[in-house]
Amino acid sequence: MSDQSVQRLSFSEALIELKGKQKTSKGAPAYSLLVNRRLGRFFAAVAYVLRRTPNQVTALSGLCSFTAIVMIAAMDPTPASSVLVCLLLVVGYALDAADGQLARLQGGGSVSGEWLDHVVDAIKIVTLHLAVLINWYRFSATTDLRLLVPLVFTAVSAVTFFVIILNDQIRRAQRHTTEMLLQGEGKSSRLYSLAVMPTDYGLLCLVFVALFWQSGFFWMYSALMAASLIFLALALVKWFREMSRY
Repeated sequence: MSDQSVQRLSFSEALIELKGKQKTSKGAPAYSLLVNRRLGRFFAAVAYVLRRTPNQVTALSGLCSFTAIVMIAAMDPTPASSVLVCLLLVVGYALDAADGQLARLQGGGSVSGEWLDHVVDAIKIVTLHLAVLINWYRFSATTDLRLLVPLVFTAVSAVTFFVIILNDQIRRAQRHTTEMLLQGEGKSSRLYSLAVMPTDYGLLCLVFVALFWQSGFFWMYSALMAASLIFLALALVKWFREMSRY
């Protein structure tokens, strides 16, 4: 049913309706689950009231994220610019959660919309780490060996993103549906969500508030890279076993 064929909801009604249209919590890290989806729900309700489309929300998400990425690569970081970069990344991530929620509120998304969302995400997760590489090369006293950290993070993020999308497509095919799992259709424990939080893109966004603090940011960023690498190594084994059962 199209958005135009039903009575328009108010902002508060849209918020309530969106609460029941969340994706499954299965596998979601704590920040994404407890903070980002709620921010996304707020932005989705705003976009609904303003009669925006999911693709427009995706475009705004990309604009926020890519502005931050350009700032990381082009500017010698200061406390003020680091806060701005962090805010842009956080808002961009929240809007990334909002486009799908808005689509579900309006009766379902489109194949082209899902494609656009994935393309923007793929570009974002790769260029963010390459921007860190450029920043360290241009503005910090980082040794050549340390420059390997964002390169490794780039590879880990790209592989993780690809495999997660591939897993989702295979699972949908096995369920004979094109629909994703929604809230209540499978979930992970709160302890699991906290345990995998170091791999959360939202936590990575928050770390950029310390971009101006070279040594502190290096160790925080490196710790997240190491956590993401360990997670990927363990998850690949688990996912392969899951796929072997199909």
